[in-house]
Amino acid sequence: MFKLNEYASAAQLTQAMTDHIVSALNNGIKTRGFASIAVSGGKTPIPLFKQLSQQHLDWSKVYITLVDDRWVDSNDDASNEKLVFMHLLQNEAKQAHFIGLKNSATTPFAGESITQKKLAEIPMPLDVVILGMGEDGHTASLFPHAKNLPLGLDMHSSKQVVGMTPLTAPLDRITLTLPAILNSHNIYLLLVGTSKKTVLEQAIQGNNITDMPIRAILQQKNVDVTGFWCE
Repeated sequence: MFKLNEYASAAQLTQAMTDHIVSALNNGIKTRGFASIAVSGGKTPIPLFKQLSQQHLDWSKVYITLVDDRWVDSNDDASNEKLVFMHLLQNEAKQAHFIGLKNSATTPFAGESITQKKLAEIPMPLDVVILGMGEDGHTASLFPHAKNLPLGLDMHSSKQVVGMTPLTAPLDRITLTLPAILNSHNIYLLLVGTSKKTVLEQAIQGNNITDMPIRAILQQKNVDVTGFWCE
């Protein structure tokens, strides 16, 4: 089930998302003794990361990974891992355990099995998954009409990650698969701007997942999805 929460300002949105995430992580720690979260990169979640990093919870019991990453060095400006270290793994959150997706293989396709083994360190199911959405309707690095998209969307696959070569963006990526994303308790979709609201409405109204992979998240019934939007 998908529900969209709308906010009058970015500050209100950030506070609301922070409250939801902290509550979910604390609940995971209380019930399981630890919690896990997969986050997205890009500029949009930076204010959220900064606010999260200052929250008082037992970060030493929190495991953080990425929803996806570009296959670049972790010190490259295009790296989501670098972004997370700069803005989230700071302050209180420095004590969290981070497991990245990038490894030393030459391509994400060659590195899939290595990353899959690394992800065994992450407690499943994930307590929180934070997703974004592109203007083309992609989410994570599940890109429209990409060659590997069917494998990334295959709910019968045992793969947690797949390599992806987008047709609508540069650089090869590695991404959590749809079954890995849905192996979670809470999915939060972060959207900012009127154009993203328009894309979201298009996604809700149609059903071709290959055209807009975000539909695979919005239309599934396994996990509740909460959208957070402001203009």
